[in-house]
Amino acid sequence: MISIDFSVAVAVYSMFFLSSALIIWLSGNKEKDKDLTLDPKFIWFCSVCTYTYINTKEDVISLCPRCGNYNKK
Repeated sequence: MISIDFSVAVAVYSMFFLSSALIIWLSGNKEKDKDLTLDPKFIWFCSVCTYTYINTKEDVISLCPRCGNYNKK
């Protein structure tokens, strides 16, 4: 029978658990990487309060969420 100290057994178990958790996390993280791009036509700039915001509607006039001013593209 192989004799092993308790602290060595805990260290080996911990390293095995942490390395397997890291491998699982890295393999799952690649699936979540998506190409997130934002079209510049959806970025609006308020002329009154200088707030930059996103409005995904394709309107000519947008309402600023901060001050309520109407902005024209």
